[in-house]
Amino acid sequence: MTYETLRFEIVDHVALVTLNRPPVNALNRKARAEIIAVFDEISAREDIRCAVLTGAGKTFCAGADLKDRPDAEVPGDFLEHNRITRETGNAIRECSKPVIAAVNGAALGAGLGLMASCDVFYASENATFGMPEINVGLAGGASMLNTLFGRSTMRRMFYTGVRLTAAELLERNVIEAVTSQEDLVPTAMAVAREIASKSPLAIRYAKQAMTIVEHMPQRDAYRMEQNYTMALAQTEDAKEARMAFLEKREPKFTGR
Repeated sequence: MTYETLRFEIVDHVALVTLNRPPVNALNRKARAEIIAVFDEISAREDIRCAVLTGAGKTFCAGADLKDRPDAEVPGDFLEHNRITRETGNAIRECSKPVIAAVNGAALGAGLGLMASCDVFYASENATFGMPEINVGLAGGASMLNTLFGRSTMRRMFYTGVRLTAAELLERNVIEAVTSQEDLVPTAMAVAREIASKSPLAIRYAKQAMTIVEHMPQRDAYRMEQNYTMALAQTEDAKEARMAFLEKREPKFTGR
């Protein structure tokens, strides 16, 4: 599929998705639809085992395009807008492959929501993070902030629209590392390649487990994980992983 608002490439079983809607990668309906489409494609393709999401230029994503707001005078337009807005993040969150965010600049509002939908976070030293909806008379994004920050920080960001730096997120253990702008994507790609080197079946199950257990009681979640482990133990990939470990060689996975 050809995309207009993003770049999509595959290297070593890793999909690199680059938001590309100058000047600040703001999200309109077209961009949201293409994000959903590309992560659905990533979920379905067997030649992709992990993904990296970043932005072109100096901004990761400045949030929703205020020039593309729904029309309250058109019946159903707000509901359609809200639906595609929800599914933009869900397509990343529910992607069957792990997704690494490489935040290269400002991640604001819906842009911070995109990051929060990913599995692992890296940021460049010039990246900033905020939920500035309150500054334009709106209130949205608490559910995204809630997955990243503690109670007080979340509320301060939500009520004031304040931006935090990459260093502040690292101090709060929200992101994995802060890099230079030049090293950001290579760092994220290196981690993605490491993930892609694992059994594709095991990674799929691992992503499912991490997505689901957040919303389950610990007893039920662990039982589900044990069932996954029991199912994986019967696969050819699991047997190959064990033999490669014993024989001190790199495993050759077939996805079966």
